[in-house]
Amino acid sequence: MRWTIKPKPDPSKVARLSKELAIDSTTSFLLAQRGIETFEEAKNFFRPDLNDLHDPFLMKDMEKAVSRIEDAVKNQENILVYGDYDVDGTTSVALMSSYILSFYPNVATYIPDRYEEGYGISYKGIDFAEDNNFSLIIALDCGIKAIEKITYATKKGIDFIICDHHRPGPEIPKAKAILDAKQEDCKYPFKELCGCGVGFKLIQALASKKGVTINDLVLYLDLVATAIGADIVPIVGENRILAYHGLKVINENPRPGFEAILKQVKKEKLTITDVVFIIAPRINAAGRMKHGNHAVTLLCETDINLAAEYALDIDTYNTDRRDADKRITIEALTQIEENEEQDRFASIVYNENWHKGVIGIVASRLTETYYRPTLVFTKSGEMLAASARSVKGFDVYNALEKCSEFIEQFGGHKYAAGLTLKPENYKGFKAQFEKVVEKTIDPKMLIPEISIDSQISLSDITPKLYRILSQFAPFGPGNMTPVFMSGDLKDTGYGKQVGEDKTHLRFTATQHGKGKIVGIGFGLGEHIELIKNNKLFKAAYCIDENEWNGNVSLQLKLKDIKP
Repeated sequence: MRWTIKPKPDPSKVARLSKELAIDSTTSFLLAQRGIETFEEAKNFFRPDLNDLHDPFLMKDMEKAVSRIEDAVKNQENILVYGDYDVDGTTSVALMSSYILSFYPNVATYIPDRYEEGYGISYKGIDFAEDNNFSLIIALDCGIKAIEKITYATKKGIDFIICDHHRPGPEIPKAKAILDAKQEDCKYPFKELCGCGVGFKLIQALASKKGVTINDLVLYLDLVATAIGADIVPIVGENRILAYHGLKVINENPRPGFEAILKQVKKEKLTITDVVFIIAPRINAAGRMKHGNHAVTLLCETDINLAAEYALDIDTYNTDRRDADKRITIEALTQIEENEEQDRFASIVYNENWHKGVIGIVASRLTETYYRPTLVFTKSGEMLAASARSVKGFDVYNALEKCSEFIEQFGGHKYAAGLTLKPENYKGFKAQFEKVVEKTIDPKMLIPEISIDSQISLSDITPKLYRILSQFAPFGPGNMTPVFMSGDLKDTGYGKQVGEDKTHLRFTATQHGKGKIVGIGFGLGEHIELIKNNKLFKAAYCIDENEWNGNVSLQLKLKDIKP
């Protein structure tokens, strides 16, 4: 692990914040580090306000999109809400369809089959729309690169409104309206919405024309918060406001689909991390193992008993997904080791029998193991399909662009992308991708980094500090959980390896003979030698709460320790 300490903010700004907010220097230091320098900015950070959301009509084509939907309602047209099969896509479809159905009945949903149709807008989906007399398709979380497919639909008399957040290519589809803040000529102030976030801006615009306020749309924010967490978009600006209020809905007034999942896992208060690791995998599992329609059905269900049945099915898909993910990860790691590719600049593996629904998860696992940009390929019809994952700082989307001569189709973000190519182009692509990574990656990026906010003493860790840090949530990219470092630590003599296979580390630390606090490090069991025999060590950690037998105490959730 490579430890780096974030730049220190201006001491005068830290001191001013401490005085204005009547808070300790550690908290004001962390706020200033996040760019919060005034009382007003701190108020907006700690109390995200729905009234601070941007006017949706600032987004390019919003007026056109609203007008086209209003015309469809007036003319009694059939509207098809179309979205991708992952969490962002299925929550978007549930959001848009349930909102329009609240005032107009002629609405249906469509999720493409991951295996038959692949990612994004499909010809099969457009043919379905034509066969069933749909004249308007609202596409969410996809469509920004579907040039030929939109042209195909237009020839059939079908209009498209595209709500996407992926990077556009050099050409834009000729749709009726395209809502995507990443378009160069879009002046919308916030560029990092997820697909469901863009969908929410559209329903916000539609609602405003009916005289409905933002407070009447709060019940939809549980879907938006789930998509924000699952899609790993920055939790700053509008995303912070939407995630904050969406989490409140999930915890205080969850829709039956979420309530059914929460009853299964026996979890009460969810953080955004819980959304990412508990709710999102279950919603994703439907599209990975069966069909994304199952997720939409669960999310739209209003009867808790039916929702419980659907949640049970989805839990089964999730168990199947976990089994496939474990097996394929082992096979992929073996392939890398047998081919002696551990020291390459990228990890690229392929097996035609691997389940397409889990290759993205496997790519993430391989990235965790070897910390390299990673692609996992499998057979998909006549083509090969891959999921790509990257390491901090390296733009895998740009790297794929430099290999486009070998690729049929690709899309995604800086850290995650998907692509298809012809089998005969696999070797050429693999050689080219490895060459691109080798030329462009900073060698430091190949060593996992722990980014430390501040060095503190154990005596600084108090219940009050923890209470204030808890209000920094929701955490995520752009606003990560604060990581601290403390040195001159000693174990009290009872440090040990814990867990069934002794892979975790637990100790009680003191500093300069003062104070005592428990540290727990998952996966750090092998570091036991660093703390034995009164050796001094330093630790990088987050501050966490531990509940045991009704007693609540603070502990260090260790990220790494060093001599």
